[in-house]
Amino acid sequence: MHKRFIVEIGMGTDLHGQDVTKASRRAVRDAISRSCLCGLQEIVALPRLDDMIVEVKIATPLPDQVDQAAVLSEIPFGRKSIQVVEGGLAVPTLVIEQLGDKNADAVVALAAITVSVDV
Repeated sequence: MHKRFIVEIGMGTDLHGQDVTKASRRAVRDAISRSCLCGLQEIVALPRLDDMIVEVKIATPLPDQVDQAAVLSEIPFGRKSIQVVEGGLAVPTLVIEQLGDKNADAVVALAAITVSVDV
């Protein structure tokens, strides 16, 4: 059985190119950039950081286009899993072909990162 240690939320965008993987990776980096998990070793006495359980949930407008392995590579430690669902946003901006735009949308992804430990 495992218990949650922390839940953190992040947001990421790709303003040009409509790359939902890029936006999702940025959302994960945003979420983990605000957390120092020192309690895993100092309070829980977790022997190895790879023993923590890290569940990533991504919401993006084009979930089938997310490279899940690339998103999980943003998490440095732990037993990782990912779930990608439809959500996030697609917001019309400008089409600038030199920046890789296929249409006028900027894409926004949201990430929820849950870190748990076995008890």
